[in-house]
Amino acid sequence: MKKVSSKNFFDPTVSIIIPVYNAETTIEVLLDSLQKIVYDKKNIEVIVVDGGSTDKTIDIVKRYTVKLIVEPRKGLNIARNIGIRKSQGDIILFTDSDCKVPKDWVNIMVNNFKNPEIGCVGGSVVGYKNSFLSKYADLSFMPVLRRFRNYVVLDNVEPPLHYPAGCNMGFRRNIVERLGGFNESIHFGFDEDELVERICDSGFKMVLDPKSIIKHQHRTSLRRLLKQTFNYGRGGALMVKKKTKTRIAKWNLSTLLIFIFWILVIPTVCFFSKEIKNALLISIFITSIIPFAMLSTFYIYIAFKERNSMVFIYPFIDVLRLVAYCGGLLYGLK
Repeated sequence: MKKVSSKNFFDPTVSIIIPVYNAETTIEVLLDSLQKIVYDKKNIEVIVVDGGSTDKTIDIVKRYTVKLIVEPRKGLNIARNIGIRKSQGDIILFTDSDCKVPKDWVNIMVNNFKNPEIGCVGGSVVGYKNSFLSKYADLSFMPVLRRFRNYVVLDNVEPPLHYPAGCNMGFRRNIVERLGGFNESIHFGFDEDELVERICDSGFKMVLDPKSIIKHQHRTSLRRLLKQTFNYGRGGALMVKKKTKTRIAKWNLSTLLIFIFWILVIPTVCFFSKEIKNALLISIFITSIIPFAMLSTFYIYIAFKERNSMVFIYPFIDVLRLVAYCGGLLYGLK
């Protein structure tokens, strides 16, 4: 891959880094889609970092013209940092082994870096299977992965929705190296967002571009979806313990406190309602009923728009995911 000088930055070299582990059932789809990328082939490289797969992942990857690195240490951010160190690109893009990228993905992501103030770019993620849970993941009031409807330039992350998904994000190489790369002590969830927040705190902006769309194989069973959500909560707990002053850590702590309030304080107040003033009961009722009313209104709209009555099951899955997420937070904080 030829090196491009800073004077020609608008045609930069690009490294696509893919952390993988036991991905024999999905990696071919991703690598096939990457072969169709429209970008100067001399300015692009694909690096697969395998975390010690025990299936046929490595054999499959070897059939493609990509750089394969086997890293015995486990950890998503470990694999990402290894990929960065072994790469050469001015722009570093990340995706996952269970994704499928469109042919214009690299061009869309790179174009955002024409603005020298931009340090990080994130795109949307949608499911490419027509299963019930795949549709839920995209249409839920709480999307499983990021979907952006508007192009925005932000000074920093704004949880719960305005931050990149790890399978569709890009960075300037020089900034990532200057900040020391990904924090390898953060895992389970929010692995990438700690770095994104550091990049923004250092003075660079973040773009969320809805035109950059990657297709993802969402979880196919409720059990796997709830396990994924529980692990996201564990990742949030690590953020609270290790990065207490960050926006994402504060959001996770606030979410947990609100959840505890709903499941403990409200039932207690109702039980002792005769001894509590009506004004307090009314205020608690309002703060509880408004979110549920908003949720119901949202799903009624989605049901009519999608012509899908199964949407009315979604609120129950939302509640299960909320419990799983907060359970993961509690487990991680213990």
